[in-house]
Amino acid sequence: MSSTDAPAPDPSPEQSGTTAPKLAQVVRALDGLYPPSTAEGWDAVGLVAGDPAAPVRKVLFAVDPVTAVVDQAIEWGADLLVTHHPLFLRGVSSVAATTFKGSVVHRLLTGGCALHVAHTNADAAPRGVADALADLVGITDRRPLEVSAAGEKDGHYGTDRGIGRVGRLAEPTTLADFARRVAAALPATAQGIRFSGDPDAVVTTAAVLGGSGDGYFDAVRAADADVYVTSDLRHHPASELRERAEFEARAAGTDGPSGTPFLVDTAHYASEWPWLRYAVEDLAAALAADGLAIEARVSELVTDPWTGQVPSR
Repeated sequence: MSSTDAPAPDPSPEQSGTTAPKLAQVVRALDGLYPPSTAEGWDAVGLVAGDPAAPVRKVLFAVDPVTAVVDQAIEWGADLLVTHHPLFLRGVSSVAATTFKGSVVHRLLTGGCALHVAHTNADAAPRGVADALADLVGITDRRPLEVSAAGEKDGHYGTDRGIGRVGRLAEPTTLADFARRVAAALPATAQGIRFSGDPDAVVTTAAVLGGSGDGYFDAVRAADADVYVTSDLRHHPASELRERAEFEARAAGTDGPSGTPFLVDTAHYASEWPWLRYAVEDLAAALAADGLAIEARVSELVTDPWTGQVPSR
């Protein structure tokens, strides 16, 4: 992803004549957009490092809190780095710089940059990870694939928060053409896009879930989606889903390997990156409502861990 693909940064507080917020105020705005109560129970979201009283003028958004992104944030002069993936999902007894994650914390703090995480709470939110992906692939009349366990309805958008989205495609298309649409919409990665099912089968409904999604196959089946877009699909769950779909199609008298849902598998990073653009816009708007302003931008660094692919024969 080149820097030209990133959205234009918002004007700085000095340029706009508004006040730069404190970190605590930015965190409050982020928590309003992505309530921690809607995160999964195993997740670790919220402020990881930083002084709540420190001023925030520049915010960088990224998928992963890896060293290259931290270096980019500090080089740009960011006061806050907001990432989708947590730096720490499990408890630690030390953040000494002798460990690779501890060194990230030290690099951030010595560079004057805080770190905040919005993970599954951003997956569940309106204009979150799922909505951004659904918008890109053209899903309309949509609803959460699985409503948040917290049962929270968003007060501004009037919709249920929840994981994934499912709905109608703007117009019917073939599975192969739909997969090509997904490939064109997402950042390029070494993996590219894989799909499973009859390439010429017509699809009219779709479900999406950014990140690892084979744990939601039952919800996709219950939603009666023709095709499911997600990431990190493992051999056995994917094989069993497709075998069951084809078996049930034959039992119902349908000819050929046309059982649904079909699968479209993307790189994990690629399925979540589109949300960052929405996050920049929505954080700026939330702060502007209180007379506060930041300069925010999306990191253009590709943090997908895979760097190459050799086609098999």
